[in-house]
Amino acid sequence: MTDELAVALGELEEDRTVQLVQQRLARGDDPSTIMKSCQDGMTEVGKRFESGEYFISDLMLSAEIFKKATVPLSDLVKTGSVTKGRIVFGTVKGDIHNIGKDIVVGLLKAAGYEVTDLGIDVPASSFVEAVKATGASMVGLSGLLTIAFDSMKETIAALGAAGLKPKVMIGGGTISDAVQKHTGADAWGNDAQSAVRIANEWTSEVAK
Repeated sequence: MTDELAVALGELEEDRTVQLVQQRLARGDDPSTIMKSCQDGMTEVGKRFESGEYFISDLMLSAEIFKKATVPLSDLVKTGSVTKGRIVFGTVKGDIHNIGKDIVVGLLKAAGYEVTDLGIDVPASSFVEAVKATGASMVGLSGLLTIAFDSMKETIAALGAAGLKPKVMIGGGTISDAVQKHTGADAWGNDAQSAVRIANEWTSEVAK
């Protein structure tokens, strides 16, 4: 990468990343272009995580750096200009684990998605209401405890019963092919980068 801002974020240099965003805004750069540089930096972080160079702690740090650096861009970037799609995300009813969810939400936002984060211990009805309100074409269900599996299944069933047909991904350290089949989800993953990859694949399919 030759983009100085993307490199700084990819190297997890917090102060440098924030400074470069401020410098580029001050000189009049397009906020959307600056956001794209930050997203490219997060893409690099994802690649390093997949190669084993970076770890979960690095993903968490990168999400925090991205969030801090892009605060001044939030109100300046034109609505929809960097939005690849809308996703409703949350940890399902009965589970209160949020670290993995927060990392995934951060990476999805960094990848250009508009994410509605419903938080933890979210009932099926709240997912249904959020999808109706946002028009999201994708839903992410997070859960670490085995009790979450039935909640995921219930949520997916509730979406269908409401006449909604978003693509649904499930994630968590205990998720597997068997859990996907049990819940009726469209895809599954057990790391944050998987969620971004799945969302990108679905977005590409729609674009064809």
